[in-house]
Amino acid sequence: MTNMNEQVEFAKLAGQAERYTDMVNAMKIVAESNSELTIEERNLLSIAYKNVIGTYRSPWRTISSIEQEANGTEQQQELTTKYRQKIENELKVVCHELLTLIDKHLIPKATATESQVFYLKMKGDCYRYLAEVATGSERQKLAEESKHTYKNGFEIAIDQMTVTHPTRLGLVLNFSVFHHEILHETDVACRMAKEAFDAALAGLDYVSEDSYKDITLIMQLLRDNVTVSIHLFNYFLYNHLFLIKFRQIWTGNQSEFNDTDQPDEQ
Repeated sequence: MTNMNEQVEFAKLAGQAERYTDMVNAMKIVAESNSELTIEERNLLSIAYKNVIGTYRSPWRTISSIEQEANGTEQQQELTTKYRQKIENELKVVCHELLTLIDKHLIPKATATESQVFYLKMKGDCYRYLAEVATGSERQKLAEESKHTYKNGFEIAIDQMTVTHPTRLGLVLNFSVFHHEILHETDVACRMAKEAFDAALAGLDYVSEDSYKDITLIMQLLRDNVTVSIHLFNYFLYNHLFLIKFRQIWTGNQSEFNDTDQPDEQ
């Protein structure tokens, strides 16, 4: 077993133990090697960073909410602000580390269209996470970077990937989340999701069984997201073709806008 194979196997083990920092460290070594990542390695890297970043995003939202409530003494408020800033800084370190990895190692070695789109989605996600915790002109700059990156990936996907490709659908999903959460353009987000659904539904009869499963999982997240719009909720609710092909999806709980780092994508 080569050193790279050992790192991949260790990353899998760390993932099973939910020790995502260890998983990141292992996959970072693999990503910095001279070889292009396989689909499995790419997904492991994505899962690792997604979970590590998630350990900062969720606490940041909690502490920010407490800070905005402005309860407690001045000393308590100062403590809350400092803690929020600490979490913020830690999140920024991880995001910038991943951005460097993407720009320096992953995108330059990506020969397949699917890989290029996948990494552009990851890069757009990173800038979106940074924009979430930023304010003022910094937030605007990061939002522009995120939008530009998502758009680049989206244009490549439209030109070179099928409408049912899971990576293309995953990028559309996260791009729509960006429009909703960062730009507060819910109409744009829902329209983007609707157009992706319409196109994908028309092509579902021509996909393989394995791809069908992947597409269904991503569409479940899209379905949850579009329920923020009554118009699109009704569109999917009464779309007979949608009910036939995705009736099993409607048994789940509805939630706020979701994104995905595509752990199940091919």
